[in-house]
Amino acid sequence: MATGESATNILIHLAGGVALLIWAVRLVRTGAMRAFGSQLRHALQSFTRNRFAAFASGIVVTMVLQSSTATTLLVSSFAGQALIGSAMALAVLLGANLGTALAAFVISMDLGWLWGLCIAIGVAMYLSSEAMERPRNIGRVLVGIGLILLALINLNMAAAPLAQSPTFRVILGAIGSEPLLAVLVAIAATWMVHSSIAVILLVATFAASGLFPPATALTLVIGANLGNALIPVLDQLGAPVAQRRAAMGNLLTRLVLAIVIIPFVGPLAAWLTSLPTAGPRFAIEFHVALNFIGAVVFLPFIRPIAALVERFMPGKEEASAAVTPRYLDPNALDSPTEALAGAMREALRLGDRVEVMLRDTMTLLEKDELKLSRVIAQADDGVDTIHESIKLYLVKVSRNELTEEESRRLFEIITLITNLEHIGDIIDKNLRELAEKKIRKRYTFSPEGLAEIRDFHHRVAAALALALNVFATRDIVLARQLFADKAAMREAERHAADSHFQRLRSGRPESIETSAIHLDIIRDLKRIHGHIVSIAYPILESANELRESRLRETKAAAEQRETPSVLIPAPHSGG
Repeated sequence: MATGESATNILIHLAGGVALLIWAVRLVRTGAMRAFGSQLRHALQSFTRNRFAAFASGIVVTMVLQSSTATTLLVSSFAGQALIGSAMALAVLLGANLGTALAAFVISMDLGWLWGLCIAIGVAMYLSSEAMERPRNIGRVLVGIGLILLALINLNMAAAPLAQSPTFRVILGAIGSEPLLAVLVAIAATWMVHSSIAVILLVATFAASGLFPPATALTLVIGANLGNALIPVLDQLGAPVAQRRAAMGNLLTRLVLAIVIIPFVGPLAAWLTSLPTAGPRFAIEFHVALNFIGAVVFLPFIRPIAALVERFMPGKEEASAAVTPRYLDPNALDSPTEALAGAMREALRLGDRVEVMLRDTMTLLEKDELKLSRVIAQADDGVDTIHESIKLYLVKVSRNELTEEESRRLFEIITLITNLEHIGDIIDKNLRELAEKKIRKRYTFSPEGLAEIRDFHHRVAAALALALNVFATRDIVLARQLFADKAAMREAERHAADSHFQRLRSGRPESIETSAIHLDIIRDLKRIHGHIVSIAYPILESANELRESRLRETKAAAEQRETPSVLIPAPHSGG
């Protein structure tokens, strides 16, 4: 660093090495999640029968994912759904702490020669397996590992000259003389990159190059370890209490560990560096020892710790719980197939909610219960909330590289939830208000008119149930049946209107006073049916069954057209 130009070059190489390290760690995590995400989730759920199995599963999953944060978020989501108890969740996270330390230990080994081989094999697997997602993602993992090794080589080369700089020694000496400042710097760095592995490897590389003294290196490792536990706590601030307890318990254990060890960092660093086996990776080895000690100390007490956290974070019944999405797992976003499966389950749950609204609307029209009107309005608010959540979730999923099949499924889900949201609006803003108007004016439908509405409503409800089955099964025969019912509904609407006008001509008082409401209800139910049929369009289009917005005529379709459906009853005359 004799000249300004050389200092600039070194800093540029240093910044590039840090950026490459951070990106490579994320590349490994993304590839591992996409290749093995479902198996890792299954392992976390299956191996939690006792604390030791839970602890071991945390180690393995985290070493594969290269991220204890990802493991923490997975376990927290399971705890929030009551799939795993708080104590067992904490055992998994103690294993995750050790797993991330072991991952850094393995990566930091003298494997610089391996980076070229990893990248070559990884790129070959990625490019030669375009039709197979798992080999592509394994290739992504190998490329990420190769880039991590390359980044460490680059950082070593850039850090060596910096160790000779008086300016950097003064700056780092100031940090080393203030342990609290060093801890805060490491916490902030870990939060910024969302990866303790990257920060630990960076600290170890700088320490090995003599950029700062051993005591400072150990203090920064403690800070990074603490920051890594803080990330999932902050990331889940808006989550239910049950989901946040495991991460909070893990943060508590690391905080206790940091408070106990920081006062002895100086003597501990001197002792570690004086050992005959001491080497340039002493910071990495300290990180492993720190988390091993944490596991040994806290694993026997996971139940008291979980009880303590639960005492200070008691569960509360949340009014919005009924309208909170259940299956939109943010940890599955790196695995599009799994994320779309969760979105599909949530979309079907949305369909169930709209079905209940439709059923309650008929009850409101028949029994004049204003209290039920408020229930329907609140249900529509829930429909809007879930619809928005699914839509935003799918936007995040779409940022991945999707296969043609995944793109098609994503479009089908968007089509379903959009139409369901429109149906909810029609029920809330049209049918519900028409029912309230009837109640306020004390109108009564004629028996024939009410039977007509009931029959039309039954047709629409049956079509909605069929549409949800079409979406779930993607069955072309059912989709054709749903589409073919559109013409029958048009005929039923004309028939209902003719019957109503016959009653008007005969001078029926009930028909005269409810005429506008009656016709509007039939019209709105017909609009709902139109949205229901639209749910089948993407499935029919993917099977090349649609042409210019009309159903292709095939022998099977002709037979179906000539044969009345046994699922949809014929329209009543309505009297």
